[in-house]
Amino acid sequence: MRKFGKTIKIFLVDGEPNGRMTCELSNWTGKAIKIPRNRVKESRDRRELDGTGIYILFGKSDKSQTRSAAYIGEAEGLFNRLNQHLSSKDFWNEALVVVSKDENLNKAHIKYLESRLHEIATNVDRYEILNGNLPTRSIISESDSAEMEEFIDNVKLLVNSLGYKIFDDLRKAQTSEELKNNTFHIQAPRGADAMGQMTNEGFLVLKDSQIAVSTTNSFPKAMHNLRMQLIEDGFVINRNQRFIFSQDYLFSSPSAAAAVVMGRSANGLTEWKLSDGRILKAVESES
Repeated sequence: MRKFGKTIKIFLVDGEPNGRMTCELSNWTGKAIKIPRNRVKESRDRRELDGTGIYILFGKSDKSQTRSAAYIGEAEGLFNRLNQHLSSKDFWNEALVVVSKDENLNKAHIKYLESRLHEIATNVDRYEILNGNLPTRSIISESDSAEMEEFIDNVKLLVNSLGYKIFDDLRKAQTSEELKNNTFHIQAPRGADAMGQMTNEGFLVLKDSQIAVSTTNSFPKAMHNLRMQLIEDGFVINRNQRFIFSQDYLFSSPSAAAAVVMGRSANGLTEWKLSDGRILKAVESES
């Protein structure tokens, strides 16, 4: 399926990159407004926040050093709801609100959107989702459902473009040929046996990959701390005296991934290899 280019218009409301901003996608009736927590009070006069829409609160997880947290909600009076969350929830530092510019979202629509976005974020499993209850999905007509699914696709595009990967799958669909040419391996002493892939965001170590059961004396402290944090957070589990990734995990670089897998300092460009023996460095150097 052919992909077409998209235009996103971003307006810095406060004239600064870390302030409030509005985001619009060409040929779409939706609109997103990003609001830092400390700018909620002064957003009382934003007309978009008087109406109906969905919102996502973003912050840090209290349970994990390697994971962010989010809360997905809906409201008919968005400003009042965000104002309530200033006193009821303290984990978040930014809110992202999505509304319809033509004001055609009703209560049933936003309940549907809230439920579907919560479902997608839970399945993607990049963020700790802090909703205490499973959002109720409203029953809407077939035509409305089709419109809301298209609306969701655009929400995902905008949210991802703003740097929040909450709805973006770590592992993309690939053909068998693509899998063959982008699945790298490490087999090393002390039980290291892992597979990984280069992505647009970093190096992805795949679920069920096995890391070394012990580390060398010269293992860098930062990598040791990351390894221990992955174990503490449940990304790496002890299964029959083997340390195994319980899910896909994205590293900032191939070398960080290789170091954790091998339990020692490592150059990921030379340690990760395709099944035909080519190292990552050689693959990336190919024209």
